Amino acid sequence: MWSVIVVPAAFAEERVRLSGEPGRRWIAGLPALVAELCDRWRLEPTAEPAMHGELGVVFPVRRAGEALVLKVGWLEHSTVDEAAALRAWNGAGAVRLLDADDDAGALLLERLDSRRSLRDLPLLAAAEIAGGLIRQLAIPAPDGIRPLGEIGGHVADTVHMRNERLGRPVRRPWADLAADLARDLGVGAGSLLVHADLHYGNVLAGRRQPWLAVDPKAVSGDPEHSVPELMWTRLDEAVGPAGVRALLDTIVRAGELDAAKARGWAIIRAIDYWLWGLEAGLTEDPLRCHRLVEALTTT
Repeated sequence: MWSVIVVPAAFAEERVRLSGEPGRRWIAGLPALVAELCDRWRLEPTAEPAMHGELGVVFPVRRAGEALVLKVGWLEHSTVDEAAALRAWNGAGAVRLLDADDDAGALLLERLDSRRSLRDLPLLAAAEIAGGLIRQLAIPAPDGIRPLGEIGGHVADTVHMRNERLGRPVRRPWADLAADLARDLGVGAGSLLVHADLHYGNVLAGRRQPWLAVDPKAVSGDPEHSVPELMWTRLDEAVGPAGVRALLDTIVRAGELDAAKARGWAIIRAIDYWLWGLEAGLTEDPLRCHRLVEALTTT
């Protein structure tokens, strides 16, 4: 079994670079952890290469002939909320969760087609599908999921300080608007389950349903909070301000969303991500966020 449990070298190197000795120890123990989970859940690792993101590794496995994946996350990245959200959705609009070990940061999931995502579709066709998923995923949130009011309050309380520290890259009226919208929409947020990391790469082709969401960052609030990443991640394909607004309209219509809330969260989260991106040393995404905010605040 151990011979086919191989941690991707690029993931291991980046984890050690970011986390030092704790990351090195975790990477060293990862094959043994995966082997223990496979034994417990009666899984057979396959010879297919593992996939990875920034915080976790996905190992292709099989159980009784069924193709599954075992996802194991970095020990400081809790999978508790992700597992709670996936249990609540129970495969409706999202990848199906079959088992979980919160202490190990491990999730056993149905296998989707990782080679096909909504990135492969034309922009507005992909946006329409994603909008429909936003609506399908909007069910009552389970207990313990972080409320959107808390997130909105944090943005409202910190946006001016962060903007000043970075030399005011965001125009003062836009920062004021983001703070006001974050406070108002946060206070008035509902209690529906929301996928807060819904971008085109996080929607994969499935068998039960043509397209299914993966890797949720779960929050409790309004489904319009899911819209912004669908805007900025493929913004370069939207031609001019009219194209940006057409993209928003497509998502809103397909998801039966509140247009004002969708616009508001797009502005809030774009400015929040703009500042975070500059803090993290990003160059291209802050420019996209600038363009997005400009398109949504001018007529």
